[in-house]
Order: sequence, then structure tokens, then C-alpha cells
Amino acid sequence: MPHPVKYILDENIFIEAKRRYYAFNLCPGFWDSLLYHNSIGDLESIDRVGSSLSEGDDLDAWKKQAAGLFASTDNETVLMAYREVNQWVQDQERFSDFEKSRFADNVDAWVIAYAKANNATVVTHEVSAPKSTKIKIPDVCGYFDIKCTDTFDMLQKLKVVFNWQAP
Repeated sequence: MPHPVKYILDENIFIEAKRRYYAFNLCPGFWDSLLYHNSIGDLESIDRVGSSLSEGDDLDAWKKQAAGLFASTDNETVLMAYREVNQWVQDQERFSDFEKSRFADNVDAWVIAYAKANNATVVTHEVSAPKSTKIKIPDVCGYFDIKCTDTFDMLQKLKVVFNWQAP
């Protein structure tokens, strides 16, 4: 049975996990748990995140197994949400034109739009910084009443447990 909250994973969830605490050789259970929870409808990411992960390494190989995890953003509801999210960012005077342009071209705007269109929770490592001149996912999500959390909170709520075994 799916969890009552649908999670949408940001690009940095995959990259940080691979590079640091959930490296494929250290914690393969993390990657298996993503596949499992995707298969029962608890979580996904988007096609644009999947495309950005091509690095020719373990993550790239895993991504090929996880093709169903990366949902299409090519639908009218997501496109309307994307326009709305970007319009709000463009209207904010504290962000420079460079930051606004970077955000519009980045997968972050699409992750937020997909979450908005699907009433989902964004999973990211970014933290809110409402006075910052940098555009932060939690701050944009906050304006649109989109819930935001991090990997560890998501894993706890999904009741994911990694069991160590002696070699």
C-alpha cells in the first residue's frame, strides 16, 4: 500500500547519496529502497533530473534500472505550474537576473512544478534562506504551500531500515 505522502526527489538527493553516505558499495539498500518505494507509488523524480544524472558511473548504470522512477514533465498541468513558479521567481526583486535565469534553466524549477501539479512533497538537501539572494527550493515551495523535506526524514517516514551484516 502506498504511503499517504508522495515524494519527489531533487537532483541533489541522488548526487549527494552517491558521493557520500549512500555510495553504491557502502549502502546498496538505499538504492534498492528507492526502487521499491517507487514501484509501490511512494516516490519518484522527474525526467529532467534523470537526464541530468548521466555521469558514466554507478549512478548512470543504476539509473538505467530505475527508468520508471523518472516521471515525464511533458503535460499541461506541470507546464502551467512551471510557468507559475517561474513567474513568482521573476517577480522577486531580491533575486538577480542571473539567478532568475539560472533557476529557469535548472531542474529545480521543474521539480517544484511537478510537486505542485501532483500535490507531492519535495525531497532536497537545500535549506530555507528567505533573505538570501540565491533561490532556494524550500523558499519557493513555501510560497506555494508545497511541503519540503530531506532524505533522512523521508526514509524515516517510509520506515526504511538498513541492516548491517557481519562479513
